[in-house]
Amino acid sequence: MIILVLNCGSSSLKYQLLDMKSDDVYDLLAKGLVERIGMDTGCIKHQAAGKEKYVKEMPIADHTVGIKAVLEALLDKEYGVLETLEDIEAVGHRVVHGGEEFFCSKLIDEAVIGQIVKCSDIAPLHNPANLLGIRAVSDVLPDVPQVAVFDTAFHQTMPAYAYMYALPYEYYDKYRIRRYGFHGTSHKYVSEKGAKFAGLDLASSKIITCHLGNGSSITAVAGGKSIDTSMGFTPLEGVIMGTRCGSVDPGVITYIQEKEHLSYEEVSKVMNKKSGFLGLSCISSDARDLNDAANAGEPKAKLVLKKLVYDVTKYIGAYAAVMNGVDLIVFTGGIGENNSRLRRRVCENLSYLGLKFDYEANVATGKDTMISLPDSKVKVAVITTNEELVIARDTMHIVMNEDE
Repeated sequence: MIILVLNCGSSSLKYQLLDMKSDDVYDLLAKGLVERIGMDTGCIKHQAAGKEKYVKEMPIADHTVGIKAVLEALLDKEYGVLETLEDIEAVGHRVVHGGEEFFCSKLIDEAVIGQIVKCSDIAPLHNPANLLGIRAVSDVLPDVPQVAVFDTAFHQTMPAYAYMYALPYEYYDKYRIRRYGFHGTSHKYVSEKGAKFAGLDLASSKIITCHLGNGSSITAVAGGKSIDTSMGFTPLEGVIMGTRCGSVDPGVITYIQEKEHLSYEEVSKVMNKKSGFLGLSCISSDARDLNDAANAGEPKAKLVLKKLVYDVTKYIGAYAAVMNGVDLIVFTGGIGENNSRLRRRVCENLSYLGLKFDYEANVATGKDTMISLPDSKVKVAVITTNEELVIARDTMHIVMNEDE
């Protein structure tokens, strides 16, 4: 089954085209990125398997135009991989917030769209963009089935004592104020893949997955199910991130709002766009830039990187405690897979768990690697994530079942 996977942001969309034979047998036919949607000059970067990279600047007024550009690239005689659009049998979408409504991926219909719209209030930076992608596909490929794969679904197994905030219960009744968690597609994938890689039985294992990138979250996975995760009602909670503040005393926010005379929108922008690596370092939201600055002696860059190590270490300790142990710790995501220094610094703080670190293996980047020694009581692995593959798998299963 040939499946187009879309991950739509407010001004960009990432895509992959996969030919799925089964869960583990597939061909990546093409992938790419459409950037600067809605701006004066947009850009599509397209790479088909075995062919040269295709880059084209052009006006991209909206997501419908962007998806048309993707389809044109896939059909291109020189750079494309499809003979006709009828070759696309399904489209899978990453949808960030599914609220309490969705425990699994769903075939998209008007009822599902309605629930995604409802959740837009609590994911204003993500769900509206995801909806733009869904509607754009409906315009361009009206007869092709579409599937929504929710970031929050994997975390719906959290118990109430983990997901509830100690606020008046009426706010939960009225507005469903609670912790939801995100990056669920990645946490599910790397916990399953990591258990297999480490030779563990997922159903009886205690695993901590650290998805570290521009957005970061850490999850406790017991018996293959999420029982706690660092992000909460929104993707703001948890560890320090690229431009997000992570967990802070809520009183700080109301204090700043009063002192600076900020509106709700301005406060949200401070927490989501001006904080994190960028806000604390005054340099960059990119960990690679901060590594360079730290190596050059910049004290604020050093502070940010130390805080990230501290935050990650703290969550690992907490989740090892609530699970009464841990069998495997997984590092994934752009930072987790590529920043060997961060992994080393975190793991050096975990010797109390019986962790024995393999310094030589840790130099590897961007590939599945065991970075604990054979006699370590806790296994530690770098596991490459592939959220697009999870989306394609779910889409394949749902569409095939629908056809039966």
